[in-house]
Amino acid sequence: MTTGQLTETSAGPGAKSPAGAAAARPPRRRLSLTTRRAWSFYVFAGPWMLGFLALTAYPLGYALWLSFTNSDGLSKNSRFVGLDNYKEVFSDSETLLSLARTGAFTAMTVPLTIVAGLFLAVLVNQPIRGRGLFRTLLYLPAVVPPVGGALAFKMIFDRDSGSANGLLDLFSINALAWLADPYARWVLIVLTLWGVGNVMIISLAGLQDIPKELHEAARVDGASPWQSFTRITLPLLSPVIFFQVVTGIIAALQTFAPLLISLDPTPRGLGSVPESNYFVMIHVLNQYLVDGRYGYASALLWVLFLMIVAVTFLVFKLSKGAVFYSVEPERAKTKARTIGGA
Repeated sequence: MTTGQLTETSAGPGAKSPAGAAAARPPRRRLSLTTRRAWSFYVFAGPWMLGFLALTAYPLGYALWLSFTNSDGLSKNSRFVGLDNYKEVFSDSETLLSLARTGAFTAMTVPLTIVAGLFLAVLVNQPIRGRGLFRTLLYLPAVVPPVGGALAFKMIFDRDSGSANGLLDLFSINALAWLADPYARWVLIVLTLWGVGNVMIISLAGLQDIPKELHEAARVDGASPWQSFTRITLPLLSPVIFFQVVTGIIAALQTFAPLLISLDPTPRGLGSVPESNYFVMIHVLNQYLVDGRYGYASALLWVLFLMIVAVTFLVFKLSKGAVFYSVEPERAKTKARTIGGA
């Protein structure tokens, strides 16, 4: 008897070989491609979704609930007051003035930053020597943290030891209180324009995306540089400008830089912000940190949020016919119907 026969005999008549057992075992069910992609999506997007729920969705919902109460942020005996906080927002003269100042600041700085950024982008887009260095130097202020930039401006425009008054002293001009009215507003505008490098970089990317053949063809047809800029560059750059308008309005309406360059940027020093720079976000912080009116401050934030949504919607509506996209949105193709409906 051979070794194979001995093994088969010892295994018994009912035993199966390993190959037979594997063949008899049911095949493992593999996940479909759609299921695997869904699992991959949730694995990679899960941390962000948890962060969004914990750090964005929950605070928004909690602030919305607070806006209907008279909560002071400390005691648990808050009372539901309905729409009283929202009625006070539109009847409080100080709140309306802060909203008006914020709107005026937005209407002034957004066009200025876009024009200044586009002007600098056109300059550094020229074939000049060392333009990479100029681009870097102009963009550097945009990467400086807002707190650092505001504190630097606070030191520059300090009345006693600032370099701005030191420069005026060279021309025998009396020192000015730059951080008080009526000069504080202009210091804030200069601070905003100082960080225009971000707008410049985006405009520069849009300029470099415009085909050079269009400008060459316009030059051959006898178009002047100004005509080439207004008839070719601006229309093709309109999506970039539109993006900058929307993001600039949203950022300007939420600015809190006046607090950073105030004389005493602490909860007790909120009142030291000059009146011309007392914007709505400063008013909100004042209600939260000084007066302890969490319910009213939350209502202010929600009113500001709805205002931003309304202004953004209005800008989108006004942009129709003024923004030219290189790729038109796909339109649904409808099947032509015959008279008989076949």
